[in-house]
Amino acid sequence: MGGNSGQPGTHTYTSLEEDGPLAAGEQPRRPTGRLIMHSMAMFGREFCYAVEAAYVTPVLLSVGLPKSLYSVVWLLSPVLGFLLQPVVGSASDYCRAGWGRRRPYILALGIMMLLGMALYLNGDTVVSALIADPRRKLIWAITITMMGVVLFDFAADFIDGPIKAYLFDVCSHQDKERGLHYHALFTGFGGALGYLLGAIDWAHLKLGRVLGTEFQVMFFFSALVLTLCFIIHLCSIPEAPLRDTAKDSLLQQAPQDPPLSSDKAYEYGSIEKVKNGYVHSELTVQGEKTKNPAEQIQRTMTMKSLLRALVNMPSHYRCLCISHLIGWTAFLSNMLFFTDFMGRIVYHGNPYSAHNSTEFLIYERGVEVGCWGLCINAVFSSLYSYFQKALVSYIGLKGLYFMGYLLFGLGTGFIGLFPNVYSTLALCASFGVMSSTLYTVPFNLMAEYHREEQEEQKQKARAGAPDSGGRGQGLDCATLTCMVQLAQILVGGGLGFLVNMAGSVVVVVISASLVALMGCCFVALFVRYVQ
Repeated sequence: MGGNSGQPGTHTYTSLEEDGPLAAGEQPRRPTGRLIMHSMAMFGREFCYAVEAAYVTPVLLSVGLPKSLYSVVWLLSPVLGFLLQPVVGSASDYCRAGWGRRRPYILALGIMMLLGMALYLNGDTVVSALIADPRRKLIWAITITMMGVVLFDFAADFIDGPIKAYLFDVCSHQDKERGLHYHALFTGFGGALGYLLGAIDWAHLKLGRVLGTEFQVMFFFSALVLTLCFIIHLCSIPEAPLRDTAKDSLLQQAPQDPPLSSDKAYEYGSIEKVKNGYVHSELTVQGEKTKNPAEQIQRTMTMKSLLRALVNMPSHYRCLCISHLIGWTAFLSNMLFFTDFMGRIVYHGNPYSAHNSTEFLIYERGVEVGCWGLCINAVFSSLYSYFQKALVSYIGLKGLYFMGYLLFGLGTGFIGLFPNVYSTLALCASFGVMSSTLYTVPFNLMAEYHREEQEEQKQKARAGAPDSGGRGQGLDCATLTCMVQLAQILVGGGLGFLVNMAGSVVVVVISASLVALMGCCFVALFVRYVQ
């Protein structure tokens, strides 16, 4: 607020929207069409994810990737994401580009996704055209394909945080809830369409013959869908850029003014304060005046200060992150091995048999049916996201959260105990319930926490109490979404060991069920729900 700009050590940024008639109020109500346009980014992202799920393993096998490098491919991206996502989320809270705070990051990450797809779907073809030596060709093909997979995963995982923060920045509380439901709805539609296109045998169609291989066909569709969806998303709702209003007041500060107290120097989220549409940055360390605002921003966003901030986060944020980690660990444990489970356990095939053997052909048939199961998951995720809006008025966010984990835990448990083609495909609907729950309920709870804190700040401001600060929404969204990367690390590092110990992929499905049922207890007992 303007009254705080004269405090020493406080560098104040205000939104350009402060000059408008809604400066002191809530964000205007967004039309449904704008929220749908905003959700198109999730449609394009999930479409490309589905293409990767269908084609990345055949691509890696076709270029001759050694088995010893598989763990590197799948673990490098989530490790990088887990380490860097809070830093980027915090940096987006400060972005002063004229286009807004979040959209420059979304655009950059979207370009990285496009580049990653181009490398892993076309790298082998390009290398074959440029290099004749077989050994050099093999090395370069493996290197470029690995770089493409890691780059795509890194950007696709990263981009969820800025997209959610963008929604939170430009929408009222009611529109945040509507927007999150549309996000989940279009996430399911995008995944379903991606799986359906991946199931088509493009090699025997005219488009496949024109473009070369099915890999090039899927790159054409993926690049087209991703580009169109992100253009629509970036043009959906304008962002107001941050404006520096403290430069002049900093020069006029009285030397006798006391520095800010140090007890808030490393408070979780002290990087940003949000109040009535204004953004304030707390940039002071005890006993030190602000000398260079840009220098202070850089100091605040170091990894050390962010780690301290994350360690000191309020308990309800920490419990929400833990519940999100449990949910994604269960969900990924099942999804990453589901097609293999269908081929080996349900269809009794053998992926290690000769490629012309009956056992191998049966295994391939099981994998194809498994892809249809994932398509059922995506479609049901969209349908359930639509009905969530009606269910939440009856059972609340707690009921939705608990029910999502419970249905997934029971569904995967029955699949593991009674493997059958038709029952397994039917129970894939429970995967969709879990997927929709993970994409909406935790972020709805975070929006509730933010609204509660902003109301408390308004009450303190009316009473004349000093502003105790809120959290940057970019940092919060990044912290929550980086639990997905941590879940990928746990799944990638632990499930292979479990499968080797048990000698069967059934242990993966049973483990996913047990983790989800543990999550039921956690979301019921430890997650805080705003009344």
